[in-house]
Amino acid sequence: MTCLLTAGMSATTLAQNLIPQPQRLEHREGAFRLDSSVRIVAPNDLRSREIADFLRGAIRDDSGIALAEGRNGRAIELRLDPKIMGEEAYRLTVTKDRIALAASNHRGLFWAAQTLRQLLPVERSVGPISIPAMRIEDAPQFSYRGHMLDVGRHFMPVEFVKKQIDLLSYYKLNTFHWHLTDDQGWRIEIKKYPKLAEVGAWRTEADGSRYGGFYTQDQIRDVVEYARLRNIMVIPEIEMPGHASAALASYPELSCRKQPIDVPNVWGVIKDVYCVGDEFTFEFIENVLDEVIALFPAAYVHIGGDEVPKDRWRESASSQKRMRDENLKDEHELQSYFVKRVQRYLAGKGKTLIGWDEILEGGADSSAIVEVWRGDAEGAKALANGNKIISAGPFYLDSPLNALTLEKVYATEIVPAAYASHREQVLGAEAPLWTERVTTANAETLLYPRLIALAEITWNADKRDYPDFLQRLQAHYRRLTQWQVGYGPENRNVVDFRFAWNPSAQNWRVQAERGFSDLQLRYTTDGSEPSSASPGFTDSLTLSQVVPLKIAPFRGARAYASPREFTMVSHKAVGKSIQYSSQPNANYRLAGEQVLADGLLGGGSFADGMWTGWQGENLRATIDLKASTPVNAISARFLQQSGSWILLPKAVRYSVSSDGKRWKRVYARSFDVDAGSEQRLVEDVAFHADKPLTARYVRMEVDQYGSLPAGHNGAGHPAYFFVDEIVVK
Repeated sequence: MTCLLTAGMSATTLAQNLIPQPQRLEHREGAFRLDSSVRIVAPNDLRSREIADFLRGAIRDDSGIALAEGRNGRAIELRLDPKIMGEEAYRLTVTKDRIALAASNHRGLFWAAQTLRQLLPVERSVGPISIPAMRIEDAPQFSYRGHMLDVGRHFMPVEFVKKQIDLLSYYKLNTFHWHLTDDQGWRIEIKKYPKLAEVGAWRTEADGSRYGGFYTQDQIRDVVEYARLRNIMVIPEIEMPGHASAALASYPELSCRKQPIDVPNVWGVIKDVYCVGDEFTFEFIENVLDEVIALFPAAYVHIGGDEVPKDRWRESASSQKRMRDENLKDEHELQSYFVKRVQRYLAGKGKTLIGWDEILEGGADSSAIVEVWRGDAEGAKALANGNKIISAGPFYLDSPLNALTLEKVYATEIVPAAYASHREQVLGAEAPLWTERVTTANAETLLYPRLIALAEITWNADKRDYPDFLQRLQAHYRRLTQWQVGYGPENRNVVDFRFAWNPSAQNWRVQAERGFSDLQLRYTTDGSEPSSASPGFTDSLTLSQVVPLKIAPFRGARAYASPREFTMVSHKAVGKSIQYSSQPNANYRLAGEQVLADGLLGGGSFADGMWTGWQGENLRATIDLKASTPVNAISARFLQQSGSWILLPKAVRYSVSSDGKRWKRVYARSFDVDAGSEQRLVEDVAFHADKPLTARYVRMEVDQYGSLPAGHNGAGHPAYFFVDEIVVK
């Protein structure tokens, strides 16, 4: 019978496409014939039998070959060999007569099984498979190789979570960090406090719809067991003392103000936090942790600890009394008191605390593990304090694909120069996916293939060869496609859009930059969601009238991202030339000079590409209407979202001119900006002429807010202001 391999790919090539690349691979003569007569032999302990069952099922699912159940004939042999040194090390040997998987413990034995899976061809076989003879000796360089999934901002169903665990395991990432609570949602059932699920798991969106979800304890147990069988440790994160609004909405008595609040539907840093002065707070936290600990056998519990505004503690009598009673000099030390107290409680339960690098503020116990996200300087502080660390900041996968490219992930050093003298304290790295703007529709485009690059560099950091990695990756794309994984492009976004107004034809031209050549863009103009049956285009679309436009990219029948919604507005300045006294922040601008005169209004997110942001500079924007034009109204919308450092400006002024030299001010408005407000505001700054004006030039001047005030989470940094369009009627 013939052996079916991946088209154009030899058996030896399959071995060369392993990810992560093994530490040592030696090709030998001959090949092992894998067919239905082959059996699996394993030690008789429970975990070895589980690994054998997993491998048997994976071979059946991946190749179509159902292995024999008998005791005679050629075999895949699983062996525990104490001579193999290393916690996750393994040896895989393929000869003509047998395949031997060996390790000193079950963790390594399971990774050997996953390596064997990667030696199988992508397509299912109609006959035997030839696996080339070889010897692999392998072990990871870092013990912590992880991915964090934020389900607090957007809920991810169990089926999606399990799919990601399968992929983590396939690429030998050994840790799933489950971010289960945040301001915008509490996602884990706590039986002692039922309102956490009844209230805290749900929010009212800006359009009035209800959004949310949570995992029952039975579902949590199911996921944890599913991960255990696949060699994945699941670490829960229960955010405290900040990012706790969902809990405070459920039980207002946990807050310092004791006042009801809603579960927020905006992002950023929110001032309401657990009240550290009240013993009830710690009673609640300990009861919650007791139920969490019972569900997660991992040795670690992540408590977050990041972005904790101190405003409520400053105004709280009980919190100030706590500071005095504990001889604490400021609220930073009060946060340290909170963290250390929770750490002692966890230690009493046999758990090690992990927290984001802010747990160092005010002092942190050296036995805590610090997850570093704010840069090497924070990591160096943790190392100098004696803490072990996990690197996360360079691997934020919610970053756009064209900013954090696959190559950039691959090139990142897990141990930068600042850490060199503390190499043994660096446990490894983790790639977080924060989900403010991420749902199941686009999560996988952000995760893959970048998460696969992290798997490579945390397993085998010393062998960096990007062209070789790219070559090996190509075979894996076919596997991902077979598994219906919506992986993204390597160095650009799934799709970017540019709008241009054609004044002679009086229409808009939508230009698309597609990340994949086979993407089809489906659109609707009636407010409905695009489907695979909606009309489509590839590179450009012409629209002759203002419509509620929604566009979604598809590969085949599969939606590859959430629909983008565009709100167009027709006015006299659309498409006209515009000059700026200062350029927008590079992270928050569209290409081209028409950014404030392109006929597009901003949507629900300041990062949607239609809002444009300036930071630390005033603005003078001048539009040339090309001819004397009646001007009846001028308006612009400004955004405030204080937790994201976006404030209304101090003042806005409109002026008009016939020659661009002599200007007449027609409108001025100043703002009494409340930098402490946590509400998302959109302010329409509108001028309406009492009698018609005639002008060729229209100018908008904006005075920025300035530096963020004391007490703000960005105190001392310049605020942003965001504006979407200068509308001239």
